[in-house]
Amino acid sequence: MRWTLRPADAGARADVPRRRRTPSSRPPAEAGRLTRLRFSAARWSAPLLEIRVPRFAGLAGAALFLASVGAYGAVKGDHVPALVTAVKDASDLAANRMGFRIATVSLSGQRQLGRDAIFAAAGVTARSSLLFLDVAEARRALEANPWIAEATVRKLYPDRLLITIKEREAFALWQLDGKVSVIATDGTLLSETVPPRFATLPFVVGRGAAAKAKDFLGVLDRHPAIRDQVRASILVADRRWNLRLKNGIDVRLPEDDLDAALTLLATLDRERRLLSRDIAAVDLRLPDRVTVRLSEAAAAAREEVLKAKPPKRKGSDA
Repeated sequence: MRWTLRPADAGARADVPRRRRTPSSRPPAEAGRLTRLRFSAARWSAPLLEIRVPRFAGLAGAALFLASVGAYGAVKGDHVPALVTAVKDASDLAANRMGFRIATVSLSGQRQLGRDAIFAAAGVTARSSLLFLDVAEARRALEANPWIAEATVRKLYPDRLLITIKEREAFALWQLDGKVSVIATDGTLLSETVPPRFATLPFVVGRGAAAKAKDFLGVLDRHPAIRDQVRASILVADRRWNLRLKNGIDVRLPEDDLDAALTLLATLDRERRLLSRDIAAVDLRLPDRVTVRLSEAAAAAREEVLKAKPPKRKGSDA
């Protein structure tokens, strides 16, 4: 069968208006890209839509937010120590009510420090509980005190605490830049003030003298006749020592072989009363000679004697 287009049909098709492209219409390529993007977004977001939010999650989030704000405010306002103290006090109070209050403290080894000073260093107060006392921290705090060389802290439940300390010995007085302090054998500075009971300790002077005092004073102790006349030992240039005697004489010691120099000085003083003479200084730095400097008064008197002494007469001609 053949089909033909009649004029009437042609006219009707011609009367149909053509569809215009509006600004909102997109080219086929752009529409395809948007479709792919929507598909990808739906595929990746599908697992998220299946997540079930726990009950009270919003309340927990709000509480966390408020806690964060509070913590930030405490840090900015320097309230952290007060908060830590408040939490510790509350914990100790609860533990004390449970029967863990520290009722007895056994303390041993102290001689220079009082009980109150030791308790304060260890952080033990009337409110402290044995349950929440950190013995490691207490030991570190005790050993931070310069008088305490070693410390041991033990708990005996439910209410006893044992503290054992080993104190450093006051060894000498050390002067630096005009300030006198008490030092231990290892040079640790024990006190920046000098109690009367330490007034008779050996006296060392100079930068670095605190660390070297033990070795030097050990050598000086082997010569008690010289040691008992010494007022101060002065470290010079961190290398050698001078002695300032109680009568004002300065003794300049060599850098090496101190024992031999002190032995020679003791011999000269015993045999020739050297340190009892009117002299200002004795120099022992050279190994083959001893140099003695007279005091100003002795030097002036010697000059007068030399001036008054008649000159020697020359021999007569033969």
